[in-house]
Amino acid sequence: MTDDDGARRVLGAHWCFVAFFAGIAGYYLANLIIAAAVNRNVGEFDPLELHDIGPLLLLAFVPNLLLGLGPAVGSWQWGQGLRTDFGLKPTWRDVRIGLACGVLALVVGYLLNLMLIAVYGADDVSDSPLTDLADTFDGDTVWLVLAAVIVIAGAPLTEELLVRGTLWNALSFHRVPPWAVLVLTSLVFAQLHGEPTRTIALFGQGIAMGLARHLSGRVSAGVIAHAANNLPPAVLLFVAH
Repeated sequence: MTDDDGARRVLGAHWCFVAFFAGIAGYYLANLIIAAAVNRNVGEFDPLELHDIGPLLLLAFVPNLLLGLGPAVGSWQWGQGLRTDFGLKPTWRDVRIGLACGVLALVVGYLLNLMLIAVYGADDVSDSPLTDLADTFDGDTVWLVLAAVIVIAGAPLTEELLVRGTLWNALSFHRVPPWAVLVLTSLVFAQLHGEPTRTIALFGQGIAMGLARHLSGRVSAGVIAHAANNLPPAVLLFVAH
């Protein structure tokens, strides 16, 4: 075995950590670039106040979609492909577990948000960004359709690949106890959204969606749970519109 082969083998054993941090770096770098570009042209950038500027609506989702780039490149370069590394070809068992955990995530999020409102008051507990998006957007419905597709399909795929794909696999490779993996990945999931007043609710939802990954052993079940959790807020985009 050559030195290159040996180095590749070692990196292959730890590539999930590399992919995870690459995904995080791409996410924050894209946020900085987009914010700088838009600030230069339209003043202070707020992706929830795009109104009828449809293309900018989708631009606001670009950083989120980049979260999955690190895991995908890492899997192709050092792993065995997305299907083998993450189990991205769903089975009927994945669908059943995912839907059940998605419903559980909705219930947990709802109850925790009610608790936070009771403690802090409604004014101090922010709504989901999708609620604000629906309230402020006043453009062509086609942009809302594309946004809903990203919310239901794109974001769950990239976020699950990053958090309950690469990070989960990396922690498991280093023999972190399964319960700790579930808790740690849920904490990262909650913090990644950058919504301080909803962190507790997001953590609870992360636990529920993480159960799909834990019970099935496959990321595809987590993607389905995440998509089920995102479906009602995506539908509300059209109801409010």
